[in-house]
Amino acid sequence: MPELPEVETVRRGLERQTAGFEIERVQVLRARAIASPPVTEQFCTALEGCQVVGWRRRGKYLMAGLSRDGSDAGHWGVHLRMTGQFLWMEDEREPCKHTRVRLWNRQGQELRFVDLRSFGEMWWVPPGSPVESVMTGLTRLGPEPFSEAFSPRYLLSKLKGSQRAIKTALLDQALVAGVGNIYADESLFMSRIAPETRSGRLKLGELTRLHAALVEVLTTSIGAGGTTFSDFRDLKGTNGNYGNAAWVYRRTGEPCRVCGTPIRRDKLGGRSSHWCPSCQGG
Repeated sequence: MPELPEVETVRRGLERQTAGFEIERVQVLRARAIASPPVTEQFCTALEGCQVVGWRRRGKYLMAGLSRDGSDAGHWGVHLRMTGQFLWMEDEREPCKHTRVRLWNRQGQELRFVDLRSFGEMWWVPPGSPVESVMTGLTRLGPEPFSEAFSPRYLLSKLKGSQRAIKTALLDQALVAGVGNIYADESLFMSRIAPETRSGRLKLGELTRLHAALVEVLTTSIGAGGTTFSDFRDLKGTNGNYGNAAWVYRRTGEPCRVCGTPIRRDKLGGRSSHWCPSCQGG
């Protein structure tokens, strides 16, 4: 599943490619891709004739402002889920069988949403309605990793007394928005914390290291355009190159880049955890 760096990479690509994009026509090829309104024709009608006015990201959600004839036309929301991706088409091309939504401008250029596993969702939020009232998942998100609200002391407060493994806690979007399996593993390695460590036992110094590592690894991956490890693709159909620099993720059995100990892969809370028993074993 795309995580914060991949979604941010998509946001930046959409911002560059669709600045001023005037939606002339919308075609929905799979109704389940539209979470709201309940009737896909309403979604199409709501977006047709609109101009895209900027994109923002919250956690793994994307939101674009819409205007029609200079007036507020609401918001267009997107969640890529596991395999959703946008592709930009300069010329007319036949859609693949996984194409879910197509949007064209007057010049015939197309913004295409492709989703192999069909879990991705889109919303139209009417003008005057709070985005969270329609995209209700936004209300459950914790702070952004780069925000002032996300700090070592915030972690200490939220994790106090918790018996959850720290790896499991990091995957909880209510604790911190946008972090998933890849960057949880990487940040835990960089902070020298074993993934199964009980969250409530971590001291402020350890959480300070973890906070710094998480911010660093996310920043690095955004700069690399995301990771090669997922089905993520940017608008040009290519994925990022952070994977070539991974410390532990998907390096099972390979020597640790620091100490040479073989990297382990264990199941924790139903998810794979990659870690170094030597560097993170203390």
